[in-house]
Amino acid sequence: MADKRVVVTGLGLVCGLGNDVQTCWSNAVNGVTGIDDVKSVDTANCYAHKGAEVDLPNEALSSENYDRSSLLCIKATAQAVEDAKLDIKSEDSSRIGVILGSCVGGAASIDKYYTDEIKGGESDAGDIWKMSASAIANNVAKHFGLNGTTANIVNACAAGTMSIAYACDLIRAGKADAFIAGGTDSFSSLAFSGFHALHALDTDSCSPFNRSSGITLGEGSGVLIVESYEHAKARGAKIYCDVLGSGVSSDAHHITAPRPDGMGQMAAIKRAVENSALDFNDIDYINAHGTGTAKNDEAEFLSLHTLFDGSDNLSVSSTKSMTGHCLGAAGSIEAVFSVKSVCDNVIPPTIGYTAEDLDKLAEKAGKLDFVPNTKREKTVTNVMSNSFAFGGNNASIIFSKNPAQLPEKETDEKVYITGAGKLLGTPCEEGSDGLRAQFTSADFKAHGIKMAFFRKLDRFSQLQLLSGVSALENAGITVDETNENNIGIVIGTADGPLKEIADFQINAIKNGTEKGSAFAFPNTVYNAAGGYLSIFSNIRGYNATVANSIQAGLQSVCYAVDVIKAGEADVMLAAGTDENTDIESTLSARLGITGSGKPYSGEGIALGEGSVTLVLEKESAAKARNAEILAEIAGCATAHGSVEAFEISGSQKALEKAIKDACADACITLDGIDAVCGFANGNKSVDALEKGALNAVFGKDIPVLSVKEQYGEARAATAALSAAYAAELLAGKAEAKGFNADNAEYILAVSFGLGGSYSAVVIKKA
Repeated sequence: MADKRVVVTGLGLVCGLGNDVQTCWSNAVNGVTGIDDVKSVDTANCYAHKGAEVDLPNEALSSENYDRSSLLCIKATAQAVEDAKLDIKSEDSSRIGVILGSCVGGAASIDKYYTDEIKGGESDAGDIWKMSASAIANNVAKHFGLNGTTANIVNACAAGTMSIAYACDLIRAGKADAFIAGGTDSFSSLAFSGFHALHALDTDSCSPFNRSSGITLGEGSGVLIVESYEHAKARGAKIYCDVLGSGVSSDAHHITAPRPDGMGQMAAIKRAVENSALDFNDIDYINAHGTGTAKNDEAEFLSLHTLFDGSDNLSVSSTKSMTGHCLGAAGSIEAVFSVKSVCDNVIPPTIGYTAEDLDKLAEKAGKLDFVPNTKREKTVTNVMSNSFAFGGNNASIIFSKNPAQLPEKETDEKVYITGAGKLLGTPCEEGSDGLRAQFTSADFKAHGIKMAFFRKLDRFSQLQLLSGVSALENAGITVDETNENNIGIVIGTADGPLKEIADFQINAIKNGTEKGSAFAFPNTVYNAAGGYLSIFSNIRGYNATVANSIQAGLQSVCYAVDVIKAGEADVMLAAGTDENTDIESTLSARLGITGSGKPYSGEGIALGEGSVTLVLEKESAAKARNAEILAEIAGCATAHGSVEAFEISGSQKALEKAIKDACADACITLDGIDAVCGFANGNKSVDALEKGALNAVFGKDIPVLSVKEQYGEARAATAALSAAYAAELLAGKAEAKGFNADNAEYILAVSFGLGGSYSAVVIKKA
């Protein structure tokens, strides 16, 4: 419901400024910096040596054997849960979820694994499970015993803000009572080497909106407990403030640099203001992205002046001048500061200005107050927090003292599948492992993709671009200025561009932190593929990448439907993408999980790869252009059963819940399902859990279809394929051995994720 209030009831924070909210806030408002010489990364041969590290060793964060990004988040979450007085044991844990943002994910564990292998001679296979950002939300859910929707939003430096925004959207849609929402990232040689290669680091502490000569990296985690007002009131919780509207957009410009004209940033800001039912002059304070690089600061200056020059009461500051740039945690750390500003009527400064700098600032700032060096005490009612990222992703969110009657944007329209693009693996040559997709430069030329663009892409992005443009073509959609802002993208992945990440890390270990590749580094972020797709296709709407193990490809469908239903897009591309390179095959073999891949054989998985993109479109948009409709997305659901991040055993009830909830969302009984497109992959535990859940839910034999028998375990790609395959069966465009779809009306697609996450989607004949 549009009038459903979402409030903040708990805060948790750990960063270079301190290990708790009050210490960090006190230091921030008093202009104390957390930036110092870097200790955790060897910078001896680098031109820059500054960073904002958390002064806590791993063992002080948690006794659990998790990656540092997870440990930092558990520390912050514990504070937030305690602050909110949220007694999880007395709550319905299936109504409390975990949505977290990250940029580098398990980079510290990737560094450790390959350092041990290269320099120590023996690596720990257990570190493999910690490498992916997919593990973070699951680790936090396991630690706190939460079983609501889990997701890891991996849109680089916008991830923390987007995670909070998505959590609030799900609460407003009635899909949860509360969320642990925020972001986390640890200091890593990967990020330091990468930004060093781009010559994007400041030799001194960063100086946003001032010297603007580079960023200073930081680490940490910021966590908010967000919940429906009704839930908070019922349990007598204290309320810090309301979360109003948010906005998400794409630059469609460049993989690392912002649009110089600030149009993408302004689109996100405008959406946040409109979705909050406010005017621009209602904003009292903006916690700016403010990284300290020339291009970012110039674009943000332009955006702020263009939209807010009419305001006489706006203050702007960048707390990154004290925390450093904490990447995927930046937005959530700044969200905590934004909430504190609303509550305390204090605005933290941007530090680092000299007397000469202040004269220059006065010329550039105009009426806008950039709060140099010293905090500003004033009445603060509405605060905006902005985050902009690699890939051209922009996110803005507003916190307020006052509730607001939010505009009616939600829609009850049907959502149709109007196209699909597929690129999947075939058996490799003898002597190599698994299944790999076959494509050449000719395939890119066939879609008008020039070689100069093609050469920028890593394999993960190549797969996604080909399936994405194919989906648009198959749906008959041409992106132009009339629709570019109303088309969005959600990409699901289990492991992201793991080869690019690992190869970059291996190079840094062998050759030194200072030897990173400026060409390779942009492709190490999970959302690069979505960025390249938006740049090539000129899609400027909502853009998210979610990493949540194998089921992320089907979760992307659920996420995309949520965006459409919230009135934020007319058309969404929902994709699942994962690659199979020498890195993936070697790590899988090390874990001992590979085999024939035949479902229900118990002989292990056949590792596959690919990308599958579905075009989802609201009914009015599809009918307005006389689109061919493959099928309807009748119902969606996600569920979680907290187990270790590399397990699924013990989480069967969550799959059963996802199936039942998806059918309820489709307004049908379980008897209405004609077949299930399943997820069995040859792993004994996986296959047994699927069988057990289907037997428990349906109580009878039901046709179970498989895409993995042909394409292997392509993780997110085969998860998305299960929905595409079901749609094509119902549309008479595909066949299934032993199943006649002529008289079928509903097919259920299900997928699993390690850590106990499940998605279920009901596909209806159109």
